[in-house]
Amino acid sequence: MAPYHIRKYQESDHKRVLALFSSGMTEHIPTSFHYMLMQPQILLFLFRVPLTLFLFILLAFLWLLAIYTWRKYMIMCLCIDLADITNSYMSACGSCFWVAESGGQVVGIVGALPVKNPPLQKKQLQLYHLSMALEHRGKGIGKALVRTVLQFAEVQGYSEIVLSTSMLQYAALALYQWMGFQKTGQSFFTRISRLRNTPMIHLRYRLPCAQEGSL
Repeated sequence: MAPYHIRKYQESDHKRVLALFSSGMTEHIPTSFHYMLMQPQILLFLFRVPLTLFLFILLAFLWLLAIYTWRKYMIMCLCIDLADITNSYMSACGSCFWVAESGGQVVGIVGALPVKNPPLQKKQLQLYHLSMALEHRGKGIGKALVRTVLQFAEVQGYSEIVLSTSMLQYAALALYQWMGFQKTGQSFFTRISRLRNTPMIHLRYRLPCAQEGSL
């Protein structure tokens, strides 16, 4: 297994970070398409429709629905926080962006920003953009990146870490829950997400100091 190390983001990483983020988002499009095809109402409809031009139009429409939400989120991030990572994440002490490096190449990313207007008496940090190169998954890099955020939050005096991820990001959900994050709710990113019933899952990790303070 190739060694890796985690370090803070540098401006020279920008192109590779964007590539990792974009590939990580687009890989979920086929999953979304398959999920919609497996919905009972869609299956029933498909079995009743003869193999005609209309069927191909329907499949094309479902594929466009699968693309829509992921592309919208990706474009939003590329135009806002990821457009200038240094300014968005590295300009204040309460936020940061890290990369995992292996063999001289960036193979994983994660960011963290303070939550604006958190609940009363809460100091929350939000985890963003956890992503790993496909060929480097299963090597513990994702866990190491999340632990880096947990350690940073503890040092900075945060009481909780929160995040949101799609219900279709199965591996990410399993990782977060394995590391102690608990589901707090769900919401829909777009009307299309509601239509296809694929909510964003909201998760929270309470740091030990916060748990002790509530006892």
